[in-house]
Amino acid sequence: MTADEALAWLLERAKAVDATEEVAVEDTLGRVLAEDVAATVSAPPLDNSAMDGYAVRLADLDPEGETALPVSQRIPAGHVGQPLAQGTAARIFTGAPVPPGADTVVMQEHCTEADGRVTVRRAPQAGANVRRAGEDFAAGATVLVAGTRLGPQHQGLAAAAGHARLKVARRLKVAAFFTGDEIVMPGEPLKPGQIYNSNRFALRGLLQGLGCEVVDLGIVPDRFDATVDVLRQAARQADAVITSGGVSVGEEDHVKAAVESIGKLTMWKVAMKPGKPLAFGELDGAFFLGLPGNPVSAFVTFCLFVRPFLLRCQGVRQVAPPSYILPAAFEWKKPGDRREFARARLDIGADGSPVAALYPNQSSGALSSVAWAQGLVELPEGKTIERGQSVKFIPFSELLS
Repeated sequence: MTADEALAWLLERAKAVDATEEVAVEDTLGRVLAEDVAATVSAPPLDNSAMDGYAVRLADLDPEGETALPVSQRIPAGHVGQPLAQGTAARIFTGAPVPPGADTVVMQEHCTEADGRVTVRRAPQAGANVRRAGEDFAAGATVLVAGTRLGPQHQGLAAAAGHARLKVARRLKVAAFFTGDEIVMPGEPLKPGQIYNSNRFALRGLLQGLGCEVVDLGIVPDRFDATVDVLRQAARQADAVITSGGVSVGEEDHVKAAVESIGKLTMWKVAMKPGKPLAFGELDGAFFLGLPGNPVSAFVTFCLFVRPFLLRCQGVRQVAPPSYILPAAFEWKKPGDRREFARARLDIGADGSPVAALYPNQSSGALSSVAWAQGLVELPEGKTIERGQSVKFIPFSELLS
């Protein structure tokens, strides 16, 4: 499969969790909204001043010169003034309701006040510096739609619309385990042929960044029976099960056979680099996702396939990460027959504009390339890239949240 075909296939099979819960707005960061949110009030509820100044009738001002008016009242934010008497001005502050009769606010920088009178040195345009009632949103209007993954801006908007609690999808539970007699935990002594288990930490972080509840089942011995046992345990506890490594067909790769013994499995070889093996299946109602064992391949494959799949399972509607077209600060002279996702970061070109620069070592074993990078550059199969040519850059700021 091409990368596009594999992603489309996955998203067709994603099923959103149907259980919901009501949560205080301050606790909804990263949660997925389960129903549309309508405003209980209009914002602003009344015409109000956009700045400190003086509320006036524009008809009372001399359009060609200065105008002196008595100050009839003072209106701070949170207080409602009296109707403005003709031929007077009201001292007003940012956010305060504009008094009935006034149609314009003159900023204080264009005024001089002395002895209870204000001199307006320059008449503004009609309606200047007045925020109209309901210009942000009207009572009853939908301000947030179901399927939105809530950020701080959405929490603020929900509060402004009068909501203290929101209905959100329950957190997705994802169980993770890691196979291989060669992997050990950091802090333990390494024997010849062993490596530290970096995937456990990277995948946990990726899952937590998506708002998932992680069930960490640790390292599993390279045995068929042990793999079957952990798969059954994971399926009982989680909506989805994820692992890295062991999905090939080697004599020591038991995950494929173990999944097929208790569920069903579809396997791909995705035409991409880094990566290639990607497994998907079902285990007694839980989804199964098998990633490559190589740390860079597992990381990139998670970002491109697992991330959108799990977001869709949480009820997120828009799962495609925004990407940007940038000039290449590199040459790509030896394209392969698979689409490549190169680790890249932003640099500043000679004209001061951003360009995409590649990490010098694009080996799938170079985990330091992921830590150095700020995103991925997509390199089409079979195409060379010249310096300055446009390439697609997908930032980690979108892929990791």
